[in-house]
Amino acid sequence: MDFSIRAANLDDCKDIARMIMELAEYEKVSDHVKVTQKDLEQDGFSKNPFFHGIIAEVPEQHKTKEGHTKIGYALYFYSYSSFVGRAIYMEDLYVMPEFRGKGVGKALISKVAQLGLAAGSHQLNFTVLDWNKPSVDFYLSQGCFDITTTMGYHCMRCEGEALKHLAQL
Repeated sequence: MDFSIRAANLDDCKDIARMIMELAEYEKVSDHVKVTQKDLEQDGFSKNPFFHGIIAEVPEQHKTKEGHTKIGYALYFYSYSSFVGRAIYMEDLYVMPEFRGKGVGKALISKVAQLGLAAGSHQLNFTVLDWNKPSVDFYLSQGCFDITTTMGYHCMRCEGEALKHLAQL
């Protein structure tokens, strides 16, 4: 199948927002999505972006029945490991269902890995839901490993009122 991978730009925010909702619906957490197209525009395409993105796109002749040519995305940001130094964190990797199994996901994660290596990163980090066996199997097939199993780490979060409380001196 013919598709291309490129850096996301401001004009892609509408499609990224659409695909974020599709991903959230797939993960059964759509009620948790608070980010808007405007948030994406401000947070990803300002002078000091909080994230970067890449887009998978097909030519017009392969567009979806809804007319979409942007069929996948990955969001990532640079981070730092106190153990190994520079790292890259992939927040999302999503491919529309009808385009899965065609190399799009592999191309997206490969591009994130390339960008990380070019920036001097020593590791690529991301999370995946434990029930999402197709994704877990895909990542394992790419040489990734589950640090929850091998190192015992748990992904922790603090948000909302708890975050405000934590921030108080």
